[in-house]
Amino acid sequence: VPQFERSKGLDVNAASDNAQTARKSLSGASCWVLTDGKAGDVAPCLGLAQALGLAVETRVVKPRLLFAAFSPRGPVDPAERPDAPGSPIAPPFPEVLIASGRRAVPYLRHVRRASGGKTFTIFLKDPRVDPRVADVVWVAEHDRKRGDNVIATLAAPHLVTHEALNAARANPDPRIAALPEPRMALLLGGASRHHDFHDKDVISLVGVVESMTLTGGSAMITPSRRTPPHLLAKLRGVCADAPKHTFLWDGAGDNPYIQILAHAATIVVTADSTNMVGEAIATDAPVMIYEPTGGNARLTRFIRAVVASGRAKRWRGRLESWPCRAHDDTQTIADEIARRYALFRVEG
Repeated sequence: VPQFERSKGLDVNAASDNAQTARKSLSGASCWVLTDGKAGDVAPCLGLAQALGLAVETRVVKPRLLFAAFSPRGPVDPAERPDAPGSPIAPPFPEVLIASGRRAVPYLRHVRRASGGKTFTIFLKDPRVDPRVADVVWVAEHDRKRGDNVIATLAAPHLVTHEALNAARANPDPRIAALPEPRMALLLGGASRHHDFHDKDVISLVGVVESMTLTGGSAMITPSRRTPPHLLAKLRGVCADAPKHTFLWDGAGDNPYIQILAHAATIVVTADSTNMVGEAIATDAPVMIYEPTGGNARLTRFIRAVVASGRAKRWRGRLESWPCRAHDDTQTIADEIARRYALFRVEG
């Protein structure tokens, strides 16, 4: 994490070194979480807002096709400017704005300027423009973006807290509690620009579930909106053959995601989602990363770093177990942002 630099004659240490004092200055502050609604952008923003104790209001930008295409460098869609009916950035502006996703960048830029610099702006992930577009930018270590206002950690902020996992264990979902131990969690992403799920991937992932049921254990499966239908169809077939040893979330109602993570003795997660990998390693269960067909250099760097940390292993065709401890960067990120917020207020 970058250190503060002395500027404008300020006592930076007094403004920023005490994380707890800095946190108190943020607690209860008004906050917009600004995204285009993608779950992969919303969840990290909410995780950070929760860690900082902010009073959150979720706002979704929906730029029309032309303006979305010009993001992140283009302007806000005029139909969503602050004075437009139903605008996602209608004032009064918040004390803090947390945004993620390239379509949100023009809106963040606009709020920062329109608020007279009074709104403290945070962007999560690479904004694809100069990082000085926001007061603070968080990126994953495997991204190349760096700067004086950039924070880099292994994993993104999230909502899989120690407290949430303990609460799930204390109040188990009946559908999960009924499954025999040991329980394996299978966290499925899906097709993306860099990954696809070919027949060999389907065979491998279905085989993971079958191996758990055949040995008397159980499998808890949570897909995403991107999970290929042909993979889901195969998994449904396996679950129908072993209903007492499997749970597959069907998309109806709330996803018992925290329950699945909390009760897993081991976790298999697909590599296409860095968010899910980060959430998996925040538990104390061994994590195996399954790499679907494809890949790219950024994700390879991320997986290599997670494996090097000892917190996860690449999937090698069989379930493994080893002693491990949770890895969670959320509080580290929140502490650093709180320090920077304290300095931001001192500087006026």
